[in-house]
Order: sequence, then structure tokens, then C-alpha cells
Amino acid sequence: MTPLDKPLRRELSVNDTTYTLVIDPTGLKLTEKGRRRGVELRWVELVNGDAGLAAALQASTDKE
Repeated sequence: MTPLDKPLRRELSVNDTTYTLVIDPTGLKLTEKGRRRGVELRWVELVNGDAGLAAALQASTDKE
């Protein structure tokens, strides 16, 4: 298997909105294309089952 040692970027469309997904050794980040702020999820949070809690906390503290 290929180790994840540098960031991997991919573009995807959801409901006619384009997003950028960055997967790196620490976790993943999903942002709307052209924006800097997005949803971040660390691998540790995902493995520990804290992913939902972390995403909800981040969403409650983000203000646009």
C-alpha cells in the first residue's frame, strides 16, 4: 500500500457546488472552492469516534 506522506488534493461537486478535498497525514479538510475556511477532521478524531463531536464544535464556532 502507498503511504500518505504528502497532501493529496481533489476537486468534487456536490449539488452544483465545487469543493476542494485535501487529505494529508494529519487528517482531511473540505472547503468550498475559492474559500480558505472549511471543515477539518483529524484522523485521531475519526478513529476515536469523536468525528461527529469535532465537526459539530467546529461548525458552532465558525462565523462567516
